[in-house]
Amino acid sequence: MIRRTCYLSARHLNHHHHHCSFLFSTTSPEPPKFHSLKSIKMEGANEITREAKENVNQTKRKIFVAGATGRTGKSIVEQLLAKGFEVKAGVRDLAKARATFSKHGPSLQMVIADVTEGSDKLVQAIGDDSEAVICATGFRPGLNLFAPWKVENLGTVNLVEACCKLGVKRFILISSILVNGAAMGQMLNPAYLFLNIFGLTLVAKHKAENHIRKSGINYTIIRPAGLKNEPPSGNLVMEPEDTLYDGTISRDLVAEVAVEALDLPEASYKVVEIVSRADAPERTYEDLFGSIKQK
Repeated sequence: MIRRTCYLSARHLNHHHHHCSFLFSTTSPEPPKFHSLKSIKMEGANEITREAKENVNQTKRKIFVAGATGRTGKSIVEQLLAKGFEVKAGVRDLAKARATFSKHGPSLQMVIADVTEGSDKLVQAIGDDSEAVICATGFRPGLNLFAPWKVENLGTVNLVEACCKLGVKRFILISSILVNGAAMGQMLNPAYLFLNIFGLTLVAKHKAENHIRKSGINYTIIRPAGLKNEPPSGNLVMEPEDTLYDGTISRDLVAEVAVEALDLPEASYKVVEIVSRADAPERTYEDLFGSIKQK
């Protein structure tokens, strides 16, 4: 008789169908002479259900990443691919994107997406096969002082509007601590002053955050402390909005928080601030996000 066992946790069934492994063991050389009608019906139904779930998951587990060739965006793309997601990378420069992601296969699709060019073009880029959008865009400091406003505020608003038009229900934004620095009494904080010299970057981010919160979309806004390119060190600390005003965190850890937030109910409709600290206890993402009470 042939026994088949599928090792699955409930969470894996929903999100990681590809991890399902089957164990075949032969306990007798002869197949059984008959099955009861009930067992045949149940087995058939289970097969159909499993296949249907797999088909649904295969078509829905595609994530659109805006700003995919940025240093944080690149880490988000790589971590999504490592977890078995398909990724649609929204980029402004295809040649740069191909050089950035030269080793990735068919799970990665690259599309032109300039967030400053309006929501209709973004609707085409995101498409109806993207389940969620992660926004990791950032402007390049330069002489154009309107650039931060176009990217950090209007660009993010355009992305949200495109999601609303498409019916994309999940939006994750990489923002920054101190976006509401004025209300926190941090207007003279050197980081606040520095980031706002370049065209009111933090003010632009905060305005975009407010738009997201009013849009009705299921959002997670992640505000990291100062970004480092080094590998993560210390443990993650997560605080409510308008709490942190200093510290640093690895871009790779920021990316991990964004990817983990995708499937955690505890992360829905929340603004969180994150930093790394050597003396912080190690906690699960469920615990970290669950500890934040949204205002």
